Amino acid sequence: MIQILKQKKLFHKIKDPLTEFVRLEAFSGIVLMFFAILALVISNSTIGDSFIAYWTNYSGFQFGDWSLKKSLLHWINDGLMAIFFFVVGLEIKRELLTGGLSSIRKASLPIFAAVGGMLVPALLYISMNTQGAGTHGWGIPMATDIAFALGILILLGKKIPTSLKLLLTSIAIVDDIGAVIVIALYYTNEIDWIYLLYGGGIYAFLWLLNSIEIRNIPVYLILGIFLWFVLLKSGVHATLAGILLALTIPARANRNIFEFISSNNELLKNLENKTPELQLKPDEKFIQASVSSIESNCVEVLSPLQRLEHLFHPWVAYLIVPLFAFANAGVIIDTELTNRIFEPVSVGIITGLFVGKPLGIYMFSWVAVKLKLAQKPTEICWPQILGIGFLGGIGFTMSFFVSQLAFIDSEVLSLAKFAVLIASFLSGILGFVILKLFYTKEE
Repeated sequence: MIQILKQKKLFHKIKDPLTEFVRLEAFSGIVLMFFAILALVISNSTIGDSFIAYWTNYSGFQFGDWSLKKSLLHWINDGLMAIFFFVVGLEIKRELLTGGLSSIRKASLPIFAAVGGMLVPALLYISMNTQGAGTHGWGIPMATDIAFALGILILLGKKIPTSLKLLLTSIAIVDDIGAVIVIALYYTNEIDWIYLLYGGGIYAFLWLLNSIEIRNIPVYLILGIFLWFVLLKSGVHATLAGILLALTIPARANRNIFEFISSNNELLKNLENKTPELQLKPDEKFIQASVSSIESNCVEVLSPLQRLEHLFHPWVAYLIVPLFAFANAGVIIDTELTNRIFEPVSVGIITGLFVGKPLGIYMFSWVAVKLKLAQKPTEICWPQILGIGFLGGIGFTMSFFVSQLAFIDSEVLSLAKFAVLIASFLSGILGFVILKLFYTKEE
C-alpha cells in the first residue's frame, strides 16, 4: 500500500502555518473589497437610506424579565467581531510561541516597524485634533487591515517574495496587539465592577483549566461565551473576550509527534499486510476502523489552538469580516460630506494613514537595522519596505471598528469613515505602484 502511495502524485504539501494564514487572508481581502464597494454603491443609490437604516433594527433574546437586545450593527460589531478577535488572538499566541515573533531575532524588525506604524500616525492625528470633536479619534489611523493589504499583494503574484508577505503579516499582528491594548485601556465605557469581577472569575477559571491541561474545546468555548456576556455588561468592550479567551487555549497537543508516527505506522503496516486479502474480499469494517483511528491520531496530534484556528479562520475571513465591511462601509457621499473633508478629524485620519503609516514603518525599520537592533532579510530592499508601509496605511476594517468606538455623533462618524476610505484607497494604490516598480521575483 505504501508503494502504491509512492507511485501516486502527492496532493498535499507541508505548509507553514503563517504562510497558510497569509494565503487565506489575501484571498479574503479580495472578498472584502467586493463587499466594501457593494456597500458604498448601495448606500449611494436610491435605497441608500433604507440600507443604512436596516442595520439599526433590533433583535435579540428575552426570557421573562431578562432580555438582551441589540441592533443588527451591534450584534455584528460586538458579537461576530469577538470571533474575529478570537482568531486574531489565536494567531498572536501561535506566533509568539512558535512563529515569527517567537524570538528577539525574528520579532525585532516587525516590532520596531509596527511601533513606528502606530506611534507616528497617532502623533500626527493628535497634533491636528488637540481639541474639539475629534480628540478621541487618535486610535483610528493606528490600525492596519491585514486582509486588504495582503489582497493588494496577491494581485502582484509571485513578483513579491514570500518573506515580504510574512513581514507585512508580522507587522499587522504586532499592530493588532497594539490595537487591543488601546481599545482595552482607552476605548472603554463606564465600568460595572460587579460584572467585571464575574469576568475576572471566569478568566481565572479558564487559566486554571489550561494549567491542569484540560483540552476539551467545548468547555473553553462555552466559558468564552459567558466571558463575552459579562464583559458586554461590564462596559469593557465585549470583543476583548475573544482575545482573552484565545490566550487561554492550550497550545500543546494530546499526543506527541513520536506517538503519532508510531501509531500511524503500525496502522498503515496492518493495512499494507492485509492489502492482498482486501483486494480479493474488501473488509469495509476493517478499513473504516483503520482510517478512523488514523483520523483520530491526526486530530490528537494537533493542539486545541491549531484546531480552533483552522476551524474558525475561514469563517472569519470569508463571512464575518466581509459582513462587517458590508454593514459598516455604508457611507452616503454627498456634497455636505465632501465639503467637510478638510476638517481636522478627516485631515488627521488621512494624514495619519497615508503619511504617518509608511513614514513610521520605514523610519523605525531603518533606524533599527542601522543600529543593529534588527536584521533586514537580504531578499527585501528598502523601497519594498516603503511599499508595505503604504499598504499598512489601509486601515479599513480595524479603522472602522475603532471609529465606532471613538465617535457617537453620526456625522463625525460618517466623516471618519469617509476619511478612512480615502486614505485606504490612496495608500493601496501607491503601495501597489511602489511594489510593482521594486520587486524581487521568486524562482
